[in-house]
Amino acid sequence: MSDELFHKQRTLPGEPSPEEPPSPLPKSIGPYKVENLLERGGMSILYLAIHPDTREPVTIKVLSPKYLSNPEMVQRFLNEAEIIAMTDHPNIVKLYGYGKWAEGVYIAMEFIQGISLRQYLLQTPISLKRALEIILDVGYALCHLHTHGVIHRDLKPENILVTDTGAIKVIDFGIAQLLTEKTAADATARQRLIGTPIYMSPEQRENPESVSYPSDIYSMGIVAYELVLGKLSHGQIHIALMPKGLQKILNKALQFKPEDRYQDIVDFITDITAYLNSASIIKEKKVGDQLSELSENLNKAQGLLVPTAPPSWPKMDVGLATFKGVGITGVYYDFFDISPGSYGILMSECSTKGAEGVIYTGILRGLIKALSTSTTFPAELITLLNDIIMKDKMDLVFTLSYLVLQPEENRLRYISCGYGSLWHTPAGMETPTKITVDNIALGLDANTEFVDTSASWKKGDSLLLSSFATLLTGPQVEQTYADTLFRQMIIEQAVHHPQQQVDGLLRKVKTRGGKAMQEKAITLIGIHYL
Repeated sequence: MSDELFHKQRTLPGEPSPEEPPSPLPKSIGPYKVENLLERGGMSILYLAIHPDTREPVTIKVLSPKYLSNPEMVQRFLNEAEIIAMTDHPNIVKLYGYGKWAEGVYIAMEFIQGISLRQYLLQTPISLKRALEIILDVGYALCHLHTHGVIHRDLKPENILVTDTGAIKVIDFGIAQLLTEKTAADATARQRLIGTPIYMSPEQRENPESVSYPSDIYSMGIVAYELVLGKLSHGQIHIALMPKGLQKILNKALQFKPEDRYQDIVDFITDITAYLNSASIIKEKKVGDQLSELSENLNKAQGLLVPTAPPSWPKMDVGLATFKGVGITGVYYDFFDISPGSYGILMSECSTKGAEGVIYTGILRGLIKALSTSTTFPAELITLLNDIIMKDKMDLVFTLSYLVLQPEENRLRYISCGYGSLWHTPAGMETPTKITVDNIALGLDANTEFVDTSASWKKGDSLLLSSFATLLTGPQVEQTYADTLFRQMIIEQAVHHPQQQVDGLLRKVKTRGGKAMQEKAITLIGIHYL
């Protein structure tokens, strides 16, 4: 069989069957309350749910109904849960529970907010140092698995997640195998392809049911090659493209015969660590490393523009939930003590992306810090900022929203300049009202008269400030629908205190808001007047 035909083979460990129609969202699976559908795959369906005790988000994986009549598929599914249950490692997805439910079998796992390593490779410049750090994290996960006698058998970028904080998580143990397992060696088992061809060791291609630890190390070698290369290989491996200090390591990891490879992942980790800490890494940086390091430094600088925790203000309970997104943008939000009894929350985003956007947003942050104590009227602050931006001829546009809270006076003031939305739920009410006050963005017109709005805010009231105006874009009818959808989401989360509310809303927005909301930087701030 040619390589091209081999790489096009089906890799499901079972017979394919026609696509089944989408099933309705279950209310609960086992003890977990289902919130939303995350993903529908070929063999399984993923749901977002809530843990009944901790109230934390959980990913529920259920076996697709079309496989429930196949005892082997059911057993493989349950084997995955048993294998995850054996592990306890920061770089491996955590298991919360598994078992049977009314419509089949399920696995409850840690909910991971992030993207696959495949997406990360396609969207993010990666320096040599960062690539090696990721390789080591995946290596540590493999080491933990191998220590427990587990062979992953499907290590690939799609099964490695990069969280929103940059942490690494290995997932999907659907075809993992205990080294002590005995499997049928009949012709059918030998012919069935289990794994992903590009990342599969030669011996796994020949006999997927009979492999050992070097097979995972081969897959690790392919993943390591792609990380250092900075892009997907599509099965084309040229060791000469690697830094010299890595060529010997990857060459050994990718030997055709398993006996010629690393026999223990610890030895691979040792060699990678030695290279990372050697003087050679400075000399052998990738051609694009300066760009990659700049990107990484900008990500750190971007982190300075966004607080990681809400403030502790008297008479208020504040919750903060954010998703930074993959790209580098000039996103900024902040909390201010304006004067005794007055507090401010500001969100802004620069129209320019990348390094320039981060730099100019940093300048805006300095201006706001200097001017925020000069007035408790949002329109006055925004007018001052706009004057400076126009006079300085930055030729930049900043969208912005600013909320001033004065609990002692039972008042709030709010302004929106092409950015964000504010929702107010009075005490004893269920349905929130959207507070609207539209102004153009800063940096467009020196003669603009900015207008803010004032509203009553009393004990027991709740506010929700978001960085997006609507969940959808397009005609007004779609925006109206988006407001209705978001209002319903707020109602669903209203029983929780602000931190739980915004965490739940963020999950719902990302899963229901479509592709645009999956990639967009999002900030949600909830405030409850105690």
